[in-house]
Amino acid sequence: MAARLFAGKEHASVYQQYRFSPPEKLQGVIWSYLEKKKVSSLELAVDVGCGSGQSTLWLAKRFEKVVGTDISEAQIEEAKQAAHPPNVSYLVCPAEDLPFEDNSVDFILSFAAVHWFDIPRFMKEVERVLKPSGCVVLATNCMDMQLHYKDCTEKLTEIFKEFRKEIFKYANERIGRVEDDYQTVFDALPFQDKQRITDIFGAVPFTVAGVLGYFQSFSMYQTFLRAEPEAAKSLIQDTEKRILEVMGVSSLDTPMEIRMRHATVLGCKKS
Repeated sequence: MAARLFAGKEHASVYQQYRFSPPEKLQGVIWSYLEKKKVSSLELAVDVGCGSGQSTLWLAKRFEKVVGTDISEAQIEEAKQAAHPPNVSYLVCPAEDLPFEDNSVDFILSFAAVHWFDIPRFMKEVERVLKPSGCVVLATNCMDMQLHYKDCTEKLTEIFKEFRKEIFKYANERIGRVEDDYQTVFDALPFQDKQRITDIFGAVPFTVAGVLGYFQSFSMYQTFLRAEPEAAKSLIQDTEKRILEVMGVSSLDTPMEIRMRHATVLGCKKS
């Protein structure tokens, strides 16, 4: 059974505000892979576990039709309410029961989501719905991110590590699939033609407020918030104070960035 940790309306709203599409370098890896595999048909792409639709919109630039799917009605509602081009649509459905015909999909993407799925069942669906020579990319942000501002990277990153340690006691066991850089996901993909890349590095621009919002979008923080609301809010307030002090600024609108590493599994169905 898939884990349902992002289904709440408030969590979906936070997700919409602070989550992002695959960063530029990861985008480049994905497009290069599709070109290398000579994916000639760009008719239909499916973004599985699309959340509030950030990656879905990115795919719309390349494919004739893009469908974002998610098990959460609240997430899909957020996606539908956001501006999107006419070739994008959204559906509420489990990743393990995709409403597409056999051999009908050119490309499947799942960004920062597949670790929550029932992986064996999801992989059967990937194999069923992809066209011969169709491709799948399963990518995630890794846990060893850095906070960057001027010469404060080391101190800021230490603050993040302490924040992560505090909330990690509320982490779902499936986070282990992220910690192993998607080795489990790679092993489960039923294609001979597959590869795993774990050294894709990129940076995502944020403000201080955006970084704090991103932290609050983590499933383990939301679980912490439900279990111990006052302690969770206090942790965010303390983290905010410490970040501002280290940066030597007072405005939450101060630009900074998160430097990330991405793990990615790429596969192609036999023609």
